[in-house]
Amino acid sequence: MNASREQYYKDLVSGKRERLRDRLLWVILRLAAVLYAQVLRARASAYRLGLLPSYRLPVPVISVGNITLGGTGKTPMVAWLAEYFIRRGKRVAVISRGYRGSAEGSVLIVSDGTTIRVSPEESGDEPYLLAKKLPGLMVVIGADRRAAAQTAMRELQPDLFILDDAFQHLRVKRDLNILLLDATRPFSNGATLPAGFLREAPSAAGRADLVVYTRTREGEATPDAVPGKPYCRTKHKLAALLPLGGGEAKPLNSIPSTARVLAFSGIADPSSFFDGLEAEGVGLITTLAFSDHTPYGEEEIAAILRLREASRSTVMLTTEKDAVKLLGVADRLVNCYAVSLELQFFDAAPMETALEKLMAGEKRGGAA
Repeated sequence: MNASREQYYKDLVSGKRERLRDRLLWVILRLAAVLYAQVLRARASAYRLGLLPSYRLPVPVISVGNITLGGTGKTPMVAWLAEYFIRRGKRVAVISRGYRGSAEGSVLIVSDGTTIRVSPEESGDEPYLLAKKLPGLMVVIGADRRAAAQTAMRELQPDLFILDDAFQHLRVKRDLNILLLDATRPFSNGATLPAGFLREAPSAAGRADLVVYTRTREGEATPDAVPGKPYCRTKHKLAALLPLGGGEAKPLNSIPSTARVLAFSGIADPSSFFDGLEAEGVGLITTLAFSDHTPYGEEEIAAILRLREASRSTVMLTTEKDAVKLLGVADRLVNCYAVSLELQFFDAAPMETALEKLMAGEKRGGAA
């Protein structure tokens, strides 16, 4: 979906399109969404009742996912969990779909914990970023998480798995099911695809063992969107500047106040990146938003360079996810930095309790 169609769809399902034909289209989408939600509910029930097979792996499994389209901060959460266990001497393997990588659909070892074996174009940006960011982390991609995990068990012998973006992938049983919800809009517009931004109906959140609210703000109340479930409150903080061509990291506040800053991104919600920079005191001259998982071909690079020249920008900023796809053109993007993103907990106790139980082997049941 190109940027203009994507924006039209967002406006349509958000109720911002008022023309008669737009409203008729929305009604059709809403009817389709009811059927879609029922199919997914039946599928989840079939797994729960054993009508569809789900498989237990020989080591503990943590799933991280959401029920909305777009970004809720899954990658920073996966990175936080992986680092937590690596620091405790565990061999950790992340299993990811490898979305929009050229090897998507195939089982492929991205990193064995020592060497990154493939390019970001092959693996997709998120698996490559995780492998690059966390030395010692093993990363395997595969649309079939079970097949990918079996390959990892055979070749890498991990102590535990983290399934990235796997809330809807029910073929693999999990010992801890973590659901991420955006605290500002936990269930978006309340409708499933194709009339909204939900992958499943809100009732699916009941499968979670632990809810992590992202984008929470200190002093603001957090919605109890999934009653009865333990939850944590978190926020994302832009932390450091990483030179695109390599080199020593710098603090974000090292950007001179006189700098003319251009920010660009091709993530699910580029505005959250731009707003985050402004919140940290970085004044932006201009911004450029691409569609999610933009591959950054010659057309995109040319657009960035044209805007840099037109705005007379002296510094360019982008996200770590974008940066892994720009390494080959770092010499053309002078004074360009990736801005690292950190996950910060307001209250980590529920998460730490769940992880301690997992490490102690207290939860190896049969629930999917």
